[in-house]
Amino acid sequence: MEFTNEDLLQIKSAGLTEQEVALQMENFVKGFPFAKLLRPATIGDGIQSFTPEQIEKYINIYQEQKANYVIAKFVPASGAATRMMKDLYNFLDTYKDEQTTPLSSFAKIEELINNINHFAFCALLQEKMQADKLSLQDCINNKDYKTVVEYILLDKGLNYGKYPKAWILFHKYEEDIITAFEEHLIEAARYCESKGTAKVEFSIIEEHKQGFEALKKNLVPKYEKKFGIKYDISFSYQQHSTDTIAVDLNNEPIHDKQGRLVFRPAGHGALINNIAKIDADIIFIKNIDNVSATDREQTIKYKQVLAGVLIFAKQKIASLQKKLQGRKTKPELVSVATMIKNQLMLSDVKDHTKFSTLPEYKKYLLSLLDRPVRVCGMVKNEGEVGGGPFFVEDEQGSSLQIVEKAQVQLSDVEQSAIFFKATHFNPVDLVVSCTDAEGKHYRLDKYIDYSTGFISEKSFEGQTIKAQERPGLWNGSMAKWLTIFVEVPLATFNPVKTLTDLNKTAHRI
Repeated sequence: MEFTNEDLLQIKSAGLTEQEVALQMENFVKGFPFAKLLRPATIGDGIQSFTPEQIEKYINIYQEQKANYVIAKFVPASGAATRMMKDLYNFLDTYKDEQTTPLSSFAKIEELINNINHFAFCALLQEKMQADKLSLQDCINNKDYKTVVEYILLDKGLNYGKYPKAWILFHKYEEDIITAFEEHLIEAARYCESKGTAKVEFSIIEEHKQGFEALKKNLVPKYEKKFGIKYDISFSYQQHSTDTIAVDLNNEPIHDKQGRLVFRPAGHGALINNIAKIDADIIFIKNIDNVSATDREQTIKYKQVLAGVLIFAKQKIASLQKKLQGRKTKPELVSVATMIKNQLMLSDVKDHTKFSTLPEYKKYLLSLLDRPVRVCGMVKNEGEVGGGPFFVEDEQGSSLQIVEKAQVQLSDVEQSAIFFKATHFNPVDLVVSCTDAEGKHYRLDKYIDYSTGFISEKSFEGQTIKAQERPGLWNGSMAKWLTIFVEVPLATFNPVKTLTDLNKTAHRI
């Protein structure tokens, strides 16, 4: 299909080129190749597991040397709580009366109501209902759950159906009731403060900017006083130029009722552009909903461990790069390769026999070192959904990657067997460095594996369409980074994917 002049003007105004959109169209036709799994990364083979003494060592490295680096925290926080409230919306849409659809068939709603006093937002919910001369307890006693759910979701009450997760009251302490946004401020003060300042960037959507600015204005002074620090809080948007075109099931571009091409946000992989613009040497990355009321100290401890590993790695990289300067003999190159294996724990470093000349081998070793670095926390897989750590075949031979289920050809018996042997997964717990030994920022777009996107089916104006996501932020967008996997406790993973997750132990004091 050829684009009309109106289409081309729209593409240009979105910050895209006709060639970029044509490539997106080609991806719909050809699809994306599956990852080629070689083996799961496990403890001792791709994943490091530390003794108490080693844990203390890396915490000390971070504490002693963090003042030498600009440190920041990046929190993807653009997601609305719509998915979090899915069970509540389903209840409102389907429940009519006890005879038609018994309340007992809505297990999540019963859990919510039976434990409502444990939720941090309960007192505020009561206030909203009392303002309309309603009693929360009376509604519960009369099994009028629909009214309670309406006051949680709709703008006559808490309006949580339209709020981003960051604004929702997550945790109730003796002295305070706080949002997910505040939990990240507290964490930042505890593990990413350097030289008296904690730098945090939240990625948000533009329509929420005013609300986030209000939170910042009202809450930051409180936590600056509490922790005796200053905050440097900023907000960034997922750029519209990273959106991807949508097509019908015949891979033809679709237009909305106004005749305009339909573009959709291309997933969290688009946020690599946001990270590239953060002026910092070390960046902690963590989702907005992964916070805990009871396990916060474990989180703080292991964030420092990961950062210590990162600093240790950066120093070793600089040292190894110096060792590779000038002409090198075979024994010298082999020695450096061994140090890369042992000191950076990259287990799949190629042997010199794979190369025709020593200069080629030297160039290969330098390429292993001269790139952004990511240290990724890995928790034991106990049935949770998440990208797993694997050795994956690539142009260099193999590399450590975080691989999502959608990237694996599960119909292939061998690939399926490898995938389900994974012992760990990544809970979006990363500490990264995007600068080289001289502090110069890498061009992060050079380290993306563009073949690792996703295609999914969505609904739009009553029809089924196909949408395309860019390579995931911690998957394909970081595929060519120097990667280190470290085991961290499951206690550091406490996501809130549904409202009733806030009833779990990690979120109740």
